[in-house]
Amino acid sequence: MKFAICNETFQDWPFDKAFAFARECGYTGIEFAPFTIHKNAYEISADKRAEVRKQAEDAGLEPIGLHWLLAFTEGYYLTSPEAEVRKRTGDYLAELAKLCRDLGGKVLVLGSPMQRNLLPGVTHEQAMEHAKDVIKQAIPAIEDCGVTLALEPLGPQEGDFLRTAELGIQLAKMVDSPNCRLHLDVKAMSSEAKPIVDIIRDSKDWTEHFHANDANKRGPGMGEIDFVPILQSLKDTGYDGWVSVEVFDYEPGVEALAKESIEYLRACEEKLA
Repeated sequence: MKFAICNETFQDWPFDKAFAFARECGYTGIEFAPFTIHKNAYEISADKRAEVRKQAEDAGLEPIGLHWLLAFTEGYYLTSPEAEVRKRTGDYLAELAKLCRDLGGKVLVLGSPMQRNLLPGVTHEQAMEHAKDVIKQAIPAIEDCGVTLALEPLGPQEGDFLRTAELGIQLAKMVDSPNCRLHLDVKAMSSEAKPIVDIIRDSKDWTEHFHANDANKRGPGMGEIDFVPILQSLKDTGYDGWVSVEVFDYEPGVEALAKESIEYLRACEEKLA
């Protein structure tokens, strides 16, 4: 399997130090949170994009894409009832597609709960239509850049919109583009009534990308979730994309989070049938 890590895990480390350590741990891919480069993607110059890509590739890492797409931004909202806001958000997603392409990546993970939770008076059904409108406005640029938007269901701890993989697939079908698919996250899936392995199997035709973490917000192996059946399900369903470590609790420290996560995943991989 191909293991990557999200770059915000390294917090304030310089990119060259972070990338070198990730490769030393055994990761072969790096996933970017745009805000670690600049909080406004429009302000990331072509030279800066080329520089960051080169830093990753020089360290032996493949840039795989972006997540936390709307974090630390202002004026964007995926499920807004206001057409002007949806247009602005669609344009920004188009710019993120260009940033992803320029960094050498192929996937945009659309989570960003604070920019998609239900606004007062907006039903979930209406929010799905608003999100479809935003994404369809960005899809031409996404397709042109050769990247895929992966819709990320999130659990109730994060918000109240798109909480299940089934809803993620429903929204992808509404968008109706081969460049709009599904992202699965272990922490999020752990909040569903359906077992994680069943979600993986039922979503196999739609899954574009995968985040590995524990329900306790730390890395895989740092909580109660057993990743052997999870990785087995990915293998059995023919998933050949990245398994990318994403954490939210940094208390164990950068070195421990990066090193112990991949060591655990490799140990689980050895147990697969």
